[in-house]
Amino acid sequence: RACSTAFGTKTFCWTPGLHKILCFTSSILSKAVADFTDSGFVEDVLQVSGTVLVDFWAPWCGPCRLIAPLMEWAAETYSDRLTVGKLEVDANPLIRDRYKVQGIPTLILLRDGEELARHEGAISKPQLQTFLDAHF
Repeated sequence: RACSTAFGTKTFCWTPGLHKILCFTSSILSKAVADFTDSGFVEDVLQVSGTVLVDFWAPWCGPCRLIAPLMEWAAETYSDRLTVGKLEVDANPLIRDRYKVQGIPTLILLRDGEELARHEGAISKPQLQTFLDAHF
C-alpha cells in the first residue's frame, strides 16, 4: 500500500511479517524509463523502430519493486539502442492479457513490434545484462 507521496517519489510500505514494516522510495516519473499504457502501447512500443524492454509490474509486487532500479540501469546503460518502459498490469489489462502475462515481474523484449525474448520473475543485474546482450 502507498504510505505517502511527495515531490515525484512515492514511498511504498508493506509488512513482511507481523513485527516489521519495510519501506522504500521509488521514482514515479523517471526520465529514463517510460510509462506504457493500454491506450498508448501501439504507438509507444509496437510502432517504434528498434528494441523495447517492457517491464510488466504492479506496485503491490515485492519482486517488481526489487528490480525497478535495474530498469533505470538498463535504460541508462543501453540508451543508444534500447527503450525501457513499465506497464502496470492492474491498470492495463488489455496489453497484459494480449501478451499472456500471468506472473510478475515479466520482462518482454520486443524489436520492431515482435517479441524477441521473455523473462518471468525477479532477475539480478548480471542476468539482465546477459538477457539484453544476447539480443544486441
